[in-house]
Amino acid sequence: MLTTAVMGMVLSAMPIGDYDKRLVLLTKEKGKITTFAKGARKPSSAFLACSQPFSFGEFVLYEGRSSYNIMSVEIKNYFEELRKDMEGAYYGMYFCELTDYFAHENEDGTEYLKLLYQSLRAFGQEQIGRKLIRRIFELRILALNGEAPQVFQCVKCRKTEDIYNFNSNAGGMICTECGKNIGKGLFISDSTLYTLQYIITSPIEKLYTFTVTEAVLQELIECMEAYTRIYIEKPMKSLELLEKLF
Repeated sequence: MLTTAVMGMVLSAMPIGDYDKRLVLLTKEKGKITTFAKGARKPSSAFLACSQPFSFGEFVLYEGRSSYNIMSVEIKNYFEELRKDMEGAYYGMYFCELTDYFAHENEDGTEYLKLLYQSLRAFGQEQIGRKLIRRIFELRILALNGEAPQVFQCVKCRKTEDIYNFNSNAGGMICTECGKNIGKGLFISDSTLYTLQYIITSPIEKLYTFTVTEAVLQELIECMEAYTRIYIEKPMKSLELLEKLF
């Protein structure tokens, strides 16, 4: 029997047949993979608790010809605080759905897994605020996928000064001079520009170590709303529910 151990998190779970579940895992070693948990819906199953979204730990898998089956699991974090908080749960589901959208199969998933894990942990830090956590996550996952906006120089002339206009259609910051021909987009402050730069370049472990003023948060929200409309083509069902309910 060919088995392999992976470190990962459950992104989604779907019932299969009478007792089984099909899980999508984000793993460090193999990226995004589909696995099957036999009997996971039985009340006495050892997989009952660990086959829920946000479950993070080590999964031992049997590798078949076209799929994986879970043999055993050692869960290190269930993120129980999110499961008990409806709004937090919807945020978590949105993060998982967005990760599922961007992550790839059979590729190194280390950075995606690290980002998702640290982002879910950040919900335990009330001083940051969920709106800021969401925008940090969105921008950084776009950066991991190579689709971050250019926020260090003008996207047209490469000028690094006087770049205060965020133009999502152009792909990032536009200087005042180029803005005369392209369109100004959203005017943002020095603080917001620095925040964008920090989110894109800082180590993932330090992403959730700062707060911003309400004015900066609002500019960040406006930038990300405009940018994600272009670069995230698939509607996220969990986000639609999140915004409808909260």
